[in-house]
Amino acid sequence: MLKVIGGFIAGLAFIGLMAYNFMSSMMFWEMPSPFGVEETVARIQQNIQNAGNGWALAGLRNPAKAVEADGGNALPVMMVEACSTKYSGPILKDDTVRFLSILMPCKISVYKKNDGKTYIAGMNAGLMGRMFGPMVGEVMSHVAKDQAKFVIFDASKPAPPMIKGTPGAAGGAAAGGGGGC
Repeated sequence: MLKVIGGFIAGLAFIGLMAYNFMSSMMFWEMPSPFGVEETVARIQQNIQNAGNGWALAGLRNPAKAVEADGGNALPVMMVEACSTKYSGPILKDDTVRFLSILMPCKISVYKKNDGKTYIAGMNAGLMGRMFGPMVGEVMSHVAKDQAKFVIFDASKPAPPMIKGTPGAAGGAAAGGGGGC
C-alpha cells in the first residue's frame, strides 16, 4: 500500500513538473519574422486594419524606451495593441467574466533578440479562453484565428508606414471610436 501511495505522489509530482516546464510554451507563442522590428510592426498593423471583424488598432507601445530612460540598455521591443468590439463586447457585458478586461486590448510583441533576429510573440488566446468557460472559449477561439492572420506577411508587397502613437487617441490616452476596447 505504501508503494502505491508513493507512486501516486511521485506521479503527481512528475505531472506538476512537466506542466510547469511546458506551461509557458503552451500559454504563449513565438515565431521569427523575416523583417526588421519596424517593418514587422507596420505589416502587423496593416493586417489588423484589414482584418474586419471589428478589429482596430488600439496603440503601439515601446517598453524598451522606459528602460533606456532609466539609464539602461534594451534591445528593441514594440507592442502592437488591437481590439475588436465584436469580441470584447460579449465579455465586457458579462459580470462573471468582465475581469478578463485585463487582457484587453490584445497585444502582439515584436522584438529583437541577441542573435540579431526579429521575433513576434503573443498569448495563446484559444487556450486561455477555454479556461474560462464555453462563452469565453468560443469568443477567444475566433480571436486566435484572427490573430494568426495578423502575422502572415506578403513579402512581394511593399511595407506600409508604421503607425506611431495611439490611433484614435487624444493626448496619448485611449479615446472613444475605433481605438481601444
